[in-house]
Amino acid sequence: MNWLDTLLQGILLGGLYALFAAGLSLVFGIMRLVNLAHGDLIVLAAFLIMLIVSSFGLNPFVAALIAAPLMFGLGWVLQYYLLNRTLGKDVLPPLLVTFGLSIVIQNGLLEAFTADSRRVSTGSLETASVQIGGVNAGLMPLLTFASAVLVILALNQLIYRTALGRAFRATSDDVVTASLMGIRPNSIFAVATGLAMMIVTVAALYLGMRANFDPTAGPARLIYAFEAVIIGGLGSLWGTLAGGVILGLAQTIGAAVNPEWQILAGHVAFLLVLLFRPRGLFPRAVD
Repeated sequence: MNWLDTLLQGILLGGLYALFAAGLSLVFGIMRLVNLAHGDLIVLAAFLIMLIVSSFGLNPFVAALIAAPLMFGLGWVLQYYLLNRTLGKDVLPPLLVTFGLSIVIQNGLLEAFTADSRRVSTGSLETASVQIGGVNAGLMPLLTFASAVLVILALNQLIYRTALGRAFRATSDDVVTASLMGIRPNSIFAVATGLAMMIVTVAALYLGMRANFDPTAGPARLIYAFEAVIIGGLGSLWGTLAGGVILGLAQTIGAAVNPEWQILAGHVAFLLVLLFRPRGLFPRAVD
């Protein structure tokens, strides 16, 4: 039964990692942009939610609803006025610019909030649990996993069932041809990054409610997001969920064997996938 509990906790932890990774996967699938500031943007959104909660006394979920359009606007502005200028055949400029953006965000948060770790209080929800097949599962991890599934479902519907999704796929396939058909790639890329920032807000909500965070917590979140994306396969949204689950399972199983092995076990799983399936388990471009 202990191992059953370990497996369940690993799967549910994978939902959080999938939320970390979904926005990264969306941006890469559409514009082949590797955003090194992704983890810091998650932490920025967590601080924004915390600030709204503490200033207005709102429920964290309501605060996230307020923060989401603000993060969308931030993502749109960053992409349209900054990151679009770096896109091209050379992958180095986006990496350098987003690395610099990561440093700016971290230092800005340190100036505004100090280095103290914070947490978004949720009251009784922090300890609430339900019984599943004789195993107790926390309500918060269950909500996290359900949110990850809903986010990926919504993204798939958006990409494959809407006019905006067709524009995403067209610009991903051929920017020049899409431009000739009346699509404005710069605006489409900005909307894609804005949507990614809304997903980041959902990830930040659960990060803030489930764990302590501080201004320097972004790079660790970025590593988990990258590992989930690469394990699942670049550009595959459902693969991102699978990658998150595999990473979560590896960490909880490693922790069950030896608490010191938790993080190491996840990295080992990532390296094994790279060794045998360099393109990930379910590689698929947004098309």
